[in-house]
Amino acid sequence: MKARLPQGMGGGGAANLQQLARQAQKMQEQMEQITTELEAKEYTASAGGGAVSATVTGKMEVKNIDIKSEVIDPDDAEMLGDLVAAAVNEALRAAANEKEEKLGAISGGMSLPGIL
Repeated sequence: MKARLPQGMGGGGAANLQQLARQAQKMQEQMEQITTELEAKEYTASAGGGAVSATVTGKMEVKNIDIKSEVIDPDDAEMLGDLVAAAVNEALRAAANEKEEKLGAISGGMSLPGIL
């Protein structure tokens, strides 16, 4: 008994495979370009009504933390730590969301391990 492919799902053989390889190559190049652009960007977020702000890069590295002097209370270091963590996490979230959004648009929502 011979197996049959659904209509439109065969017959091209090597030509279809080459076309698919070209499309994958183009997608990879687009993703690398977008990744490079995103890694050069900076994302800033604040916490505590602007008392603490954090800037991160698209490489997910903290570049700067700005703390207003009025929130530096030696008797409440925990609160300052919480504000710093909140600002950093929000900036990192913004960077990750933009990366996921832009790369997801190219990949058509496919899960690409190691990239998204």
